[in-house]
Amino acid sequence: MASVPFHYVDLRAFCYATEDEKRVEAALRHYLPEEFELERAESEGHHGDRIVVLSARVENADDVRHVLSKLAEAPEVDRLVDELDDRVTENCEFFVHLDKQAAFSGETVLGDGITFRAKVEAYPAKREKAVVNAEETLELLADDGDE
Repeated sequence: MASVPFHYVDLRAFCYATEDEKRVEAALRHYLPEEFELERAESEGHHGDRIVVLSARVENADDVRHVLSKLAEAPEVDRLVDELDDRVTENCEFFVHLDKQAAFSGETVLGDGITFRAKVEAYPAKREKAVVNAEETLELLADDGDE
């Protein structure tokens, strides 16, 4: 696959006061290429507790392919493909929530804790075309992972 029909992928995880920031970072890095730089922002919760937001924007085609390949490892990848109509917005954005604890253990599982948002290329920029592009890419990457 020479190129991927995605402009970028954003990944984000919150690290709450009860969590170890290094473990949350490791969970997020499960999806990222080696040595990828993370953004870190501190915030405050409703009750004054510290919340650290870790995020990364992946824009390079090879790096985007790496992240999408990790997503395609999910046992529920067929479910993702079936739900693309609900997961792709009118702005051609593809959303998935991933399990933070599973990612820390090196697994890709749908769940809570990590937000995955990707801008799908579509010309013209129509949701229907974005759904087709996302479907073809996920199926191809899932097939590559099965080999």
